[in-house]
Amino acid sequence: MTTVYFVRHAQPNFANHDDLTRELTAKGMEDRHLVEGLLAGVSVDAVLSSPYRRAVDTVQPLADERGLAIRTVADFRERRVDSCWIEDFNSFCRAQWADFDYKLTDGETLRQVQQRNIAALAAVLREFAGQTVVIGSHGTALSTIINHYDPTFDHAEFEKIRGLMPWVVRFTFEGMDCVDITSYDVFQHTEERRQLK
Repeated sequence: MTTVYFVRHAQPNFANHDDLTRELTAKGMEDRHLVEGLLAGVSVDAVLSSPYRRAVDTVQPLADERGLAIRTVADFRERRVDSCWIEDFNSFCRAQWADFDYKLTDGETLRQVQQRNIAALAAVLREFAGQTVVIGSHGTALSTIINHYDPTFDHAEFEKIRGLMPWVVRFTFEGMDCVDITSYDVFQHTEERRQLK
């Protein structure tokens, strides 16, 4: 069995419109320690992350506490929306979930995001077979991974987790087959297991 904990980043500073350098807010810096609490009894073999600062900074305390270096993986980055900031994110988001091939001029489709994240995850499963890995991630990128294994995860499901930062999702694999997905609300101390077909 291989266990992968994806950690959606804590609250970012939305005033910084640069995806790569967007930092966590003071609240986000504090809330990231909730991830350590959740995984306190879990033996972790490796910590990976999207290269985006908010994702790296969210898993940094966990990596430091375990004495592990964070390895960034470019393909775990968040979806590229466009070359400019868009104000009506809600309409854009609904359009993308309704059509996985919808995108703006310089952006990515959800299908493209899903394909590169799943390919990156497959590489992780080969490299760390039988181990436990933590990966710093993002809301949309992580949601497309869940959707790959459970297509019932749709826009309505995404809306439920939109404000959860950080948010932790554990995937359990037998070989390359996902056999369990359990998500954790670190604020309410609740968990939800998805029914996989």
